[in-house]
Amino acid sequence: MSLQVHSITFNPFEENTYFIIAPNNDCIIIDPGCFDERERKKLMDFISANKLKPVRLINTHCHIDHILGNAFLAEEYNLSLEIHEGELPVLQTGMTIAGMYGIPYQTSPEPKAFLKAGDEVMLGGQALKILFTPGHSPASICLYNEKDKWVIGGDVLFYESIGRTDLPGGNFNALINSIRTQLFTLPDDVVVYPGHGQETRIGYERMFNPFLQ
Repeated sequence: MSLQVHSITFNPFEENTYFIIAPNNDCIIIDPGCFDERERKKLMDFISANKLKPVRLINTHCHIDHILGNAFLAEEYNLSLEIHEGELPVLQTGMTIAGMYGIPYQTSPEPKAFLKAGDEVMLGGQALKILFTPGHSPASICLYNEKDKWVIGGDVLFYESIGRTDLPGGNFNALINSIRTQLFTLPDDVVVYPGHGQETRIGYERMFNPFLQ
């Protein structure tokens, strides 16, 4: 049976938080952006209504809009954070960045485990392969489900756009290389679930994305 993908858009940055749901209702939560009481309740209500059991907490990268719910989820569901080790310096600037934007932020826990290129995250007997896709941030990762033909893309590739590279640790050439070597080598019909905005497909972006022509 297939893994299901569900997203809820949170916070002033309109960030997509993803739930990867197995047939037995185990789920992985990726990039929790819930940042106030109302949004935390919305997330908990979704988990409760669907009888989900959160089993892992993963950040594709550690920009503030993707980590606002880390501390809450780690405590509420007894989860340990997992990131790429190269994102640790970004994670540790969270309080400073939140202060710059004037948004509330409870300091994220330190990760208990690191993910690297080629690792496989298992859920419901299926593998999510870790792709290393730096450029938008120093050590972004994507999670690719080959069986169901989708990828959780973080802020690497968007519908007719790409992640910004003007933040600390961003690198335009590295981002373009990541897209070409890690994402554009996937089949055309693979769905991309991005960190912001609507989903898209690899083949469409290969053909029409103005940054990759």
